Amino acid sequence: MKAISTPFAPQAIGPYVQGNQHGNLVYTSGQIPLTKDGVLAGDDIKTQTNQVMKNIEAILIEAGTDMNRIIKTTCFLSDMNNFAQFNEIYASYFDRNLPARSCVEVARLPRDVLVEVEVIAVLPL
Repeated sequence: MKAISTPFAPQAIGPYVQGNQHGNLVYTSGQIPLTKDGVLAGDDIKTQTNQVMKNIEAILIEAGTDMNRIIKTTCFLSDMNNFAQFNEIYASYFDRNLPARSCVEVARLPRDVLVEVEVIAVLPL
């Protein structure tokens, strides 16, 4: 297993890494809407989702893959009323090959953010 770390996404705020590579798979830790400097990006679901997806993209690029090689996402929303706006931004990050996905509402997320997303992606052959 190889840890993935990039300065272009926020550093871990606990005892975990940004991502791990195992074989040809990359697993990211859940990403919340912090900038690479650890500052919360906005207070609305669109801004926060955009930052989360940028963080995921940075980690995947560091690992040698990209957004179109994501095979599974798990998405956590603090309020399912934000689902449509979340989907709008989320979908804009995929050119093709939409991943499988789970999306659930949770009672609370770290730093009281509105969204968190984790992914599994494959490396190119």
